[in-house]
Amino acid sequence: MHLTRFRFNTHRPGARRLLSSPQALHAAVMGGFPDLLPGTSSPGDPLAGIAGSSEAGGSGGEGDRPRVLWRVDHNAKAEVLLYVVSPGRPELTHMVEQAGWPHAEEGPGWRTLDYSGFLSRLEAGQTWAFRLTANPVHSIRRKDGEDTKPTAHVTPRHQAGWLLKKQERCGFEVRRTRKSDPALPEMDGYELLVHDRNSAGFDKPDPRPERKGKRMRVPVVTATFDGRLTVTDPDLLRQALSAGIGRAKAYGCGLMTLAPVGER
Repeated sequence: MHLTRFRFNTHRPGARRLLSSPQALHAAVMGGFPDLLPGTSSPGDPLAGIAGSSEAGGSGGEGDRPRVLWRVDHNAKAEVLLYVVSPGRPELTHMVEQAGWPHAEEGPGWRTLDYSGFLSRLEAGQTWAFRLTANPVHSIRRKDGEDTKPTAHVTPRHQAGWLLKKQERCGFEVRRTRKSDPALPEMDGYELLVHDRNSAGFDKPDPRPERKGKRMRVPVVTATFDGRLTVTDPDLLRQALSAGIGRAKAYGCGLMTLAPVGER
């Protein structure tokens, strides 16, 4: 497994185009893996937590196999970072040419570390800071007799509750800030912040023959979670970090990264 960090040059039109379209950015990320055919999905600073890692590559969830995951962090107007977790080592020259600094002298424009060693060192009881951008949804039945359909959680409290329900099966526990009180709202008492909530979605070509040439709206509700966790099951957590958490992974959701407590 590999963890890659790429910084966007937000002054370039190509960067703004990719950042405005999850579909275009997904295609660009997948274009960094020459062994993957189109449509294939798998072949603090989280890099700081990989002590002793080198630039050399290694080999290589949530009930799923390792896959290519990505996430965009808007840390500041001029600091927009792309993180990619992948079984194979990416080659992102095309993204540097479109959205980076192609003539910079400080290397290729992205940094890739061997992630497998870090994952192997996870142990029960460790505490980490984490960040996750996810698509928090639940399944509901709108009418009797109908099949259930995934429906987005839209309030911070319900989005936080979605993550808290996931934590056991993903091998971690969000840390509590004080003794649990049944009278407290569900997200209170946890070291957990929900921010950068977005429900804009995006447009894409409508695949239906009768609407050829038209576009359709794809609703994708996202939220970013920052907090601290304690490892409860290292194997389950390794799976979640490698395969992603939740839905909409092709649109920049599901990638959780860990960093030492006290670092971004």
